[in-house]
Amino acid sequence: MRLYRLTVATIFQRKAWAICALAITLLPFVLPLLSSATEKPLLVQPARILAAWNTLWCCTLLWGFFTAARQGEDNAKSGMGEYFLTTGISATRQLFEIWLAVFCFIAPMTLATAAICQWAASPADPVERSLWWVLNLQYASLFLLVIAQLLALAVALASRFGSIVGFSVSLALAVYGLWGVGYLENMLKLEANPLLRGLWLYSPQYRFADLTQRLYFKSGALPSTAFWTMALYFAGILAVYAGISRLCFRTQHSS
Repeated sequence: MRLYRLTVATIFQRKAWAICALAITLLPFVLPLLSSATEKPLLVQPARILAAWNTLWCCTLLWGFFTAARQGEDNAKSGMGEYFLTTGISATRQLFEIWLAVFCFIAPMTLATAAICQWAASPADPVERSLWWVLNLQYASLFLLVIAQLLALAVALASRFGSIVGFSVSLALAVYGLWGVGYLENMLKLEANPLLRGLWLYSPQYRFADLTQRLYFKSGALPSTAFWTMALYFAGILAVYAGISRLCFRTQHSS
């Protein structure tokens, strides 16, 4: 795991992760105080939920994808990829270790966000609170499944086409899957179109992984069947993206 340790050390030395960690830790408590939520105490906890998860999404989509893309490009461009090949570390192993290094920074931030919602924004009602940890765990799990596949794609595309392409493609897919498919669905409700419907059917429905509104309105945990169906759906996309990422990943930058 030498490449993994080197990548973790590189990311750690750049310190940008600290800004994200600070934002995730502080903004859920600071932003509600700056909004109109303070006028009604009942709105403070919902505002904290929105601030916590939206901050995590922003940090991951921007810093996370950028870091993954940069590490993928650096591995190919600096000659490290070729060096590690000579030491017996295959391209597949290199892709995995770079991905794992970035993921190991995202996962604690996700757990911290879930912890903030669990202990600083839980419902007062004992019945609702008893299921609150289940919903937080479901949200964290689905979030990590979605981010995992896009991080791998960012690393792989950046190693072949450069960090700008790796970052922009992964970000565009995330934004489209979170919000774009919703707009596309609304268009199909107004006017049927076979081509757009086909595009919608094969689009990654990342919006299902965003359970912020479910937390906000205290809708309770997802039914077990629905959660595992969604988890398998995202796991299937992860498998597809993993294959695409391996095909795109290269250890040597094209001249």
